[in-house]
Amino acid sequence: MTQPRIGVDLVPLARVRELLDPGIGPVLRRFLSAEELTASRTPDGAPDQAGIAGRLAAKEAVFKLLGAVGRPVPWHGIEVLRGPGGRPGVRLSGGAAELARDAGLGPIDVSISHDGGFAIAVAAATTSLGQQLATGQQLATDHHLAPDHRL
Repeated sequence: MTQPRIGVDLVPLARVRELLDPGIGPVLRRFLSAEELTASRTPDGAPDQAGIAGRLAAKEAVFKLLGAVGRPVPWHGIEVLRGPGGRPGVRLSGGAAELARDAGLGPIDVSISHDGGFAIAVAAATTSLGQQLATGQQLATDHHLAPDHRL
């Protein structure tokens, strides 16, 4: 038997502007891989604030699927890249891939939208009910990051 899992997250574009402030250094490198940083540029080479906010929201939404309550987000282990036709795709590696395997997650689908100063992302996957019980995960999880892990 399978059970759906859904994660959602909202990121204000104002937060991305703060992360892009040259006075605080290259903070985005902590959250985005080199490939994601390259993909998060406008045609003229400027940072795509809405695209960055969408990627960050998608990473958080995917993390919520993993059911790793209380653990830090493996930012570089969750990559959100352009897939076929420009749709966002998710690539997991390292600790994030291990968490997904432990949770029995199937393929992850993600949708991103931005409007009115915010980006929102929804991630969805199915998990085997038996796999959840075998790993001791709760059927319903709620993830809250400690303040030092928030964007």
